[in-house]
Amino acid sequence: MTVIQKKAVNPIAHLSAEDIEILGKELDAIRDRVLAERGESDATYIRKVIRTQRTLEISSRAVLLFSLFPPAWVVGTAGLAAAKILENMEIGHNILHGQYDFMRDPKIHSTTWEWDHVSPAEQWKHSHNQLHHTYTNVLGKDNDLGYGIMRVDEDQKWHPMHLGQPLWNFINACFFEYGIAAYDLELGRNLQKGRHKSPEFRARARAVGRKIRRQFLKDYLVHPLLSGPSFLSTLAATFTANLIRNLWSHSVIMCGHFPNGVETFSRTSIEGETRGEWYLRQMLGSANISGSRLMHIMTGNLSFQIEHHLFPDLPSKRYQEIAPQVRALFDRYGLKYTTGPLPKQVASAWWKVIRLSLPNRDAARREPVTPALASGAA
Repeated sequence: MTVIQKKAVNPIAHLSAEDIEILGKELDAIRDRVLAERGESDATYIRKVIRTQRTLEISSRAVLLFSLFPPAWVVGTAGLAAAKILENMEIGHNILHGQYDFMRDPKIHSTTWEWDHVSPAEQWKHSHNQLHHTYTNVLGKDNDLGYGIMRVDEDQKWHPMHLGQPLWNFINACFFEYGIAAYDLELGRNLQKGRHKSPEFRARARAVGRKIRRQFLKDYLVHPLLSGPSFLSTLAATFTANLIRNLWSHSVIMCGHFPNGVETFSRTSIEGETRGEWYLRQMLGSANISGSRLMHIMTGNLSFQIEHHLFPDLPSKRYQEIAPQVRALFDRYGLKYTTGPLPKQVASAWWKVIRLSLPNRDAARREPVTPALASGAA
């Protein structure tokens, strides 16, 4: 496994191939134990969260019918923003991961759920579940690393256009759901390579267009019209709620993938990758956010990004339960468990965006660290 290093010390040089495979088996044991235990309590939890979210959204939209009055605008906007965050993070993201498919409930299943987002569920599942979670933090393979618009590692060649990446990142944060839709379409790559005329791409683009129209009509036409004289204030409230949701989800995802302490990997590092090495890559390529139970729920439990990357198909509420066991493995194998409060992690991620928008201080190109692991590992 080739780790693209930011420090002189190789974080896994002390581990042998045997150590890594034993680590993998210990993580498999944690996963198997949770799979054996999951059941009614998990089903009850997600149904309760869905009921809570829908009640919050309906009541907030009802309050916004009177958004012409400032107190109603503030209360309705805050409630709608919270409802949208809850739907995207703890409900949509986790159901689409298949975390609740074991319930065999056709209404709460990864194959039938459609979320409050402009990216169609099927396209998101392909780019996120299949590509991102397979190639976590592998440069050139994991498009979540910078979303194709940012330089995310010192070993990537610097170009003057990277000077603008703090601005691109801010714009992406404000309109994050649209950025994700473009990312799921691989819009830039398909346009660059002339694939935008292919029937497959056109079909996917039409699906995104239909979803955008549906979301737009719901948020910016139907509901404001129902508000009558409060049309414009309800329109502004809905836009603000979507903006808050986008900024929140962007921040949470940045904190899980981009703060100091998170490693990136070369494309050759996954050639012949074993189960244990895949686990190790998730451990080194993720970071957590410390905080309250409410914050964990509002992040979709992606505040436990390390545990989520290790076990993306386990019910999200289980991550807090197994986090101490996972952290104990980090300690036992001499690995750094990267975590911190939200403000610290957000600041760290943004500082990296700004730092990498500039040329490397050391003009000499660094060599990737290649620990001696299993035969065939790059």
